[in-house]
Amino acid sequence: MRRPIGKMRVIAITAIVCWTMLSCLHAAPKTLHIDTDMDNEDGLALMYLLKQPRSQIHVKAITINANSWSNAGSAINTVYDILYMMDREDILVGIGGEGGITDNGTILPNVGGYLPIIDQGLSTAGGCRYREAIPPGQGGRLDVDTNYGLRRQFLPQGERHYVPLKQRTAQEVLVETLSEGPTTILLLGAHTNLGILLLSHPELKKNIEHIYIMGGGVHSSNPTGCCPSGSGLSCIPAQCGNVGNLFSAYHTNPWAEFNIFTDPFSAYQSFFLWDSFASAVTISGMLTGHNPHKNKYAVIHPKNITVLTSDKPYGINDGSNPFFDNRTMPKFHLQKGGVHSGHVQTGIQDPFCLVPDGKGTCMDGYTKEVQNGGALIQVALLPKPNKVMTSTLKTQFYADYIHDLNLPTQTARFNFESEFLHFKKVFYRPNLSKKILGKPVIFDMDMSPGDFITLFYLLKTPVELINLTAITVTTNGWANPAAIDIVYDVLHMMGRDDIPVGLGSYFALNQSFPPFHSTGNCKYSQAIPLGSGGLLDSDTFFGLARELPRSPRSYTAQNSVKFGAPRTTDHPELRQPLANEVLLNVFSSLNNEAGVTILSSGPLTNIATLLLANSSLHTKIKELYIMGGSIAGQGNLYTIPKNTKAEFNFFLDPEAALVVLNSQINITLIPLDITGKIPLSEAYLDILEKYEKTPELEFVHKLLSTTWMLHSQGGPYNFAQYLLGDPLAAAVLVNPQNIRTTFNEKKITVESTGDISTDGWTKVDKAGVPIRYVSSVDKKAYELHLAAVLSSHTQTAVVPSFASQKKQWGKL
Repeated sequence: MRRPIGKMRVIAITAIVCWTMLSCLHAAPKTLHIDTDMDNEDGLALMYLLKQPRSQIHVKAITINANSWSNAGSAINTVYDILYMMDREDILVGIGGEGGITDNGTILPNVGGYLPIIDQGLSTAGGCRYREAIPPGQGGRLDVDTNYGLRRQFLPQGERHYVPLKQRTAQEVLVETLSEGPTTILLLGAHTNLGILLLSHPELKKNIEHIYIMGGGVHSSNPTGCCPSGSGLSCIPAQCGNVGNLFSAYHTNPWAEFNIFTDPFSAYQSFFLWDSFASAVTISGMLTGHNPHKNKYAVIHPKNITVLTSDKPYGINDGSNPFFDNRTMPKFHLQKGGVHSGHVQTGIQDPFCLVPDGKGTCMDGYTKEVQNGGALIQVALLPKPNKVMTSTLKTQFYADYIHDLNLPTQTARFNFESEFLHFKKVFYRPNLSKKILGKPVIFDMDMSPGDFITLFYLLKTPVELINLTAITVTTNGWANPAAIDIVYDVLHMMGRDDIPVGLGSYFALNQSFPPFHSTGNCKYSQAIPLGSGGLLDSDTFFGLARELPRSPRSYTAQNSVKFGAPRTTDHPELRQPLANEVLLNVFSSLNNEAGVTILSSGPLTNIATLLLANSSLHTKIKELYIMGGSIAGQGNLYTIPKNTKAEFNFFLDPEAALVVLNSQINITLIPLDITGKIPLSEAYLDILEKYEKTPELEFVHKLLSTTWMLHSQGGPYNFAQYLLGDPLAAAVLVNPQNIRTTFNEKKITVESTGDISTDGWTKVDKAGVPIRYVSSVDKKAYELHLAAVLSSHTQTAVVPSFASQKKQWGKL
């Protein structure tokens, strides 16, 4: 978890600059634009801001920084839910964008801000030199995306949601807000969105009345390295006294604070409500003419501040700085040999920054006070004490914050449970005691949209043929960990709340970093776009996930020390199971003769991790069906053009693929050679229309219609037409005769040398392992078979949709 800098000594940097005389004229109400990374604390800050009198403070718009402590798909829906709860759906919301920055520095419209400016290219796929410092799972983005599992239990769900190609982008909203006149901007995260705007629309700078920034560490002292009570072996005392709070990167950069260190990513987890404090400082500043001496909540003093963006020696070309490396003219016309031309930290394990048994030398993102140069910035140094000396609330901010949240005016309409008169959590578990169950199957998925069609197919297949015993999810593939809630929702829809779901690995094999294994490399996952056609659409199911019924189950951060948590929570029995636990529980429930069948449609990380932990467990796996690889050597890795032969699932963890193929398990491969020959077509949508409708068929039809429409638009959705390839692997497992499957066998291996230009290649090799693979299927037979299964009233939906739940609960 993130750790505070210490005693609130540096809470906000408030850039008090009169860009023009407009900034000295104060109309009522005053316009506020919020740019946020939607960390957990930011939600509380947003509620506080929405409680302010609208006659004085007009919150005009919110833009989301989607590359720090939250992911785009989860962040946008959290904002919409808070605005619905607070009855402020008039507020503009912007996120992402598919534009880019050319190699010569030309900024195209609607740059999405998914990457730091220094790494931004023409795609939303890219590296994570700064974002490496943020854990993608528990204690990091997973807990933020789900608000520790509380969001679905508390926040209501309105009609606004992400819609592909229709969602307003961050740059569109910023331009619209600033074009309308003087605006105060509150930055609660990194500065990417605003930085891009000022580079591309410098004429709008005149309308920025004031900027308040929550971030920086000018004179702070980070006490977290002093190993607070209960921190255990995870704390290393060398952090003690450092200026910054990069707890996962102190050994390379002890100076930076997250929001400033990360151009595209920012974060603050704080027990001291720092983001809310910055919001209060902002409101007080807006109401007092931005006079630092009159601010109600903070002691503010001017200081000359600079932000270090590279490390000495300047003018070097070591491959770390794309602004200068191998360029005759620096990008953005930066000065040769200037302060931006040094070594730029390449990640939290950057060897340039390491000093054996000492503090790291890199200062990227350090907000440093200087005597000469820099900018005159007003810095909030201390919170002002509570005027009521006898109060247990020691600061004026605490007192006013609680007071304002409890005001009856502009209060929330309802939370999730209070919105409905007859709300009730119901768990659906089928009675299978009188059925002769088919072979036990575990579905290992990476939660891509196509995987959910596969899941519907498996849930619709009669239990006499297959018994879907468990689901494990990998989170280093085509969806972020919080998408596990969509799995729970689909299971609830189909009346299968009995099926356990295990949360798997966040990194490919050997890509996590010691000593903080919760952080790691994006060497392979960087190939997945962060925006449209990629993680944004997977995490939201192309915007359709909110139409699914809401399951009583969801991810929760409730946990105990026994399972690696820093402390035991009040309800550890509610905790999210892990993939290995689920797999081992299934194996232990089998008799000695039986084995389990596993269907894998993502990276093979979970299975490889299990086998490496106990090589004898391969005897428990009767057969393994893998959707992945490419026998003919034709790849689909479109975001890494130099790698022409890899298939995505094998590329995302090539070492895991190699471990599994060499495991002596009975494997059937369903390669890209076959799945790539079954694209979605408009004709197939017409076929689905002719089948009898079930809730699941209607939902799949809507998903496929949406992706077909997006595909017809081109751009990032060129590859959206291949969703039918995912359930093909399940059809081969369940009934290969129905789809006229033929098989072949070759000795193959997988390239896994660490070179991303060749990793993931499926190579036919005499020294390889004999693997059975699908060499042909009848496309027409498969399409009709899939439609017939989805339209069957056998094992059909128990709860058709969220709309049906609202009817049942009785909307107030």
